[in-house]
Amino acid sequence: MSAVFEKPPLWRRAAPLLQGFDGPLAFAVFLLAGAGLLAMYSSGFDHGTRFVDHGRNMLIAGFVMFVVAQIPPQRLMALAVPLYVLGVSLLVAVAIFGITKKGAKRWVNVGIVIQPSELLKIATPLMLAWWFQKREGQLRPLDFLVAGALLLLPVGLIMKQPDLGTSLLVMAAGLSVIFFAGLPWRLIVPPFLLVLVGMVLLVAFEPQLCEAGNRWPVLHDYQQQRICTLLDPGKDPLGKGFHIIQGMIAIGSGGLFGKGFMQGTQTHLEFIPERTTDFIFAAYSEEFGLAGNLLLIAGFVFLILRGFAIALEGSTLFARLMAGAVTMIFFTYAFVNMGMVSGILPVVGVPLPFISYGGTAMVTLGLALGILMSIARTKRLVQS
Repeated sequence: MSAVFEKPPLWRRAAPLLQGFDGPLAFAVFLLAGAGLLAMYSSGFDHGTRFVDHGRNMLIAGFVMFVVAQIPPQRLMALAVPLYVLGVSLLVAVAIFGITKKGAKRWVNVGIVIQPSELLKIATPLMLAWWFQKREGQLRPLDFLVAGALLLLPVGLIMKQPDLGTSLLVMAAGLSVIFFAGLPWRLIVPPFLLVLVGMVLLVAFEPQLCEAGNRWPVLHDYQQQRICTLLDPGKDPLGKGFHIIQGMIAIGSGGLFGKGFMQGTQTHLEFIPERTTDFIFAAYSEEFGLAGNLLLIAGFVFLILRGFAIALEGSTLFARLMAGAVTMIFFTYAFVNMGMVSGILPVVGVPLPFISYGGTAMVTLGLALGILMSIARTKRLVQS
């Protein structure tokens, strides 16, 4: 009689929660997280509790991923409009009575101090995927214009803070949804060519455009300075060009196989600024060299390819668009961070996924992974 009421072991009760998880995606994240812990221990062991906090943030992100993975995509779609409205409302609140730090108004106190722009990294593509799901089978040019307006509203509010890095991430995620929804190529090619011509002209006329006192429209002064510094960091090697120059020195000095774990002189002599956050890739490159960089890039490439594979297998248009957008978030994070540290992109506040220190960004990554896992898990459970 006792056997009838005997509880099954804990592992058997937990098994349904783990059923359907995507093994290759989890493996890629595990490898990148391991590289992140190595890099953080080396660059942040003498930086207070950075390493311990980084490990804690990874555990929190893992918990968020596990919880979100249990939510079917249909329920995630029901959260799209509320999350978007909440996020935009908080951005408006930031603009009206936000908290200013270091010249930027990016935070608001709602009992606790939060940075609403982080929420929009997920809420914006979620809203756009919801919009195109509702318009499936009857898309018109007007629908793409509405999607553009839904994207430009949060991007404009974030740029006003100013926060160029986050606005680029939100823009990239939103544009990927619009592109994957079927934006015609005739609307893609002209803006692309315009940007390309603008970049060529910027490089060609850099001496005149970056003259002292020459003010660019639209961009803030610090954003203009970052672009000019990228074009010629040697103009101010001990000032605004210091970040880029030291990052390139660290990457170059790593050579083929690096100086070895904990042996980076640029890192430990504190020549690399923000070595545990935005510029941790420079510290990693110095110690692990080109070989280590190639392995790290391979990990990101595998993660991105797996994300696109999950997107192709999505059971609904919403699932496919959301998985594609989340995958593009990882690509944009990695590309922009590595590009700015390597001196091919302006310096913006974009962390390297799983490697850089940052609690809010890590939770956002956990949420994004949870969405990917949810889409993959739902497809597998239906097939089984």
